[in-house]
Amino acid sequence: MVNRRFVADRPNQLWLSDFTYVLTWRSFVHVALVIDALFRRIVGWSATMLPNTDLVLDALEQAVWARRSRTGPGLIHHSDRGVQYTSIRYTGRLGDSEMLPSVGSVGDSYDNATAESLIGLFKTEVINKRKSWKSLEDVEMTTLQWVYWNNNRRLMGPIGYIPPAEKESLYWQQHDDQANAA
Repeated sequence: MVNRRFVADRPNQLWLSDFTYVLTWRSFVHVALVIDALFRRIVGWSATMLPNTDLVLDALEQAVWARRSRTGPGLIHHSDRGVQYTSIRYTGRLGDSEMLPSVGSVGDSYDNATAESLIGLFKTEVINKRKSWKSLEDVEMTTLQWVYWNNNRRLMGPIGYIPPAEKESLYWQQHDDQANAA
């Protein structure tokens, strides 16, 4: 449905999702992200020990909750074809929220390039800089800090070299000004 066109004309038109893993002292921790394509803003994330449907569903639920007053029917939710994203529970939740599922082709990272790119930044800037990670809690706290930094401080080229939160704020100011003028 997206066909490698990761652009949106309005907020909550296209969300992109992916997850990655982090090796800790005990086992792997998996981190999932949900990104609004218009602003490149992370709107939901989750971390857990198991790479199952709950991991990606928790990130989706956080995004739905965070955007509850600004979403509407027809939002396209794009991911890879992982079993987590194609599970009955996950696709059912998308349907309950009137979201349209979109998945890339099997084994083709280009079909989810924007999400893969942000996951790559997360791994490079956070995960790979440390020699070791102790626990799920350690990864969660650091991910929380990085998501805040990414959304509020990172200068994103595709959106005019401003942070995603600033881009979104400017969008809503302009939108509200236009609505008030009408």
